[in-house]
Amino acid sequence: MKKFIYLTLFVAAVSGCGIMRSASSGESISIEGRITKWGMTTYQYGTHTISYGGKPYALRSSSLNLDTYADKQVVLRGTKVAGYPIEGGPDLIEVSEVVMK
Repeated sequence: MKKFIYLTLFVAAVSGCGIMRSASSGESISIEGRITKWGMTTYQYGTHTISYGGKPYALRSSSLNLDTYADKQVVLRGTKVAGYPIEGGPDLIEVSEVVMK
C-alpha cells in the first residue's frame, strides 16, 4: 500500500512540473492596431486592450509602460499567457516590445 501511495505522489509531482513548464512558455504573437486603456469589464485582467482582425486582446506588460502607447497605432510583440481567456474574456498578451506605426 505504501508503494502505491509513493507512486501516486511521484506521478502527481511529475505531472505538476509539466504543467508549470507549459504555462510559462506561451505562444509568440505580433499584433498591429491601436492600444486603448481598459475601463471596467466583466473580466478583470490586463491593463490595456488592442483589437486585431475584429478580435480583442487584453494586454499587460511587466517591462513596458503601456500608458505611453495609449491611443496610438502600434505593432506589438509578446506572448499569450497560458490559462487565458477566462470567463468569456479575450486572450491575455504579455507585451515585450512596442513599435510606433
